[in-house]
Amino acid sequence: MLENQAWIRLSIFLALFVLFASLEQLLPKRRQRDKKSKRWFTNLCLLLIDSITLRLLALLLPLLAVGAALDANAKDWGLFNYLDWSLWIEVALSLLILDFVIWFQHLISHKIPLLWRLHQVHHADQEMDVTTGIRFHPIEIALSMILKVGAIYLLGPLALAVIAYEALLNGMALFNHTNLRLPKSIEAVMRWVVVTPDMHRVHHSVHRHEHDSNYGNTLSLWDRVFRTYVSEPGTSHERMELGLRWRDEKPRMLLWSLLLPFK
Repeated sequence: MLENQAWIRLSIFLALFVLFASLEQLLPKRRQRDKKSKRWFTNLCLLLIDSITLRLLALLLPLLAVGAALDANAKDWGLFNYLDWSLWIEVALSLLILDFVIWFQHLISHKIPLLWRLHQVHHADQEMDVTTGIRFHPIEIALSMILKVGAIYLLGPLALAVIAYEALLNGMALFNHTNLRLPKSIEAVMRWVVVTPDMHRVHHSVHRHEHDSNYGNTLSLWDRVFRTYVSEPGTSHERMELGLRWRDEKPRMLLWSLLLPFK
């Protein structure tokens, strides 16, 4: 399994992308005003550039997430290599802690100006659908991977736990950006455990007090614990404005999106 883990994660990602893209066509939450062609082209190109960036990063930092877990276990580095806990407890704690690391990274991406310059590329999207979940600046993706590798060396989790979390991280990023109308009763129950599209849509509001909330990617726990949870936008989900201060064609342009942090 470890030999084919990259292909397994890619297959899961592609299957979920097609699933959520289809569901948001069948059950859309919002009527999108922008044509998809330009947005999707830019967002998919950013995904491709991000993937190439991680390949290049692997030349400088040979051990990315899964490799770091294997290396840490081989060298007995990290907390879990000194604790004689059961497999399931270790996997569960690994998923929980790694999810907190990503939550914290997201939080500081809003609070530290230099990091916000990178992260605003994600927030500049004026609509929110499955492709918004892959719209990130390549430098932000590289920094996120470096942080994740550092956390893995400190924890020393099993490689299988890291593979599971990487698949969960990517899948949930697609899900919670999907323009999907869930039944209210189901959505209300789900958001007690995981981040739903309605919960995360608040985070993409044009209003600062709303987009400085709901930082979670997978679990809704951390926003509730640290009181950054906002249940609903000031207006309805259908009427709320998404994105940042740009109300023109610029966020749909690839070169503009890549250069945005340097302007």
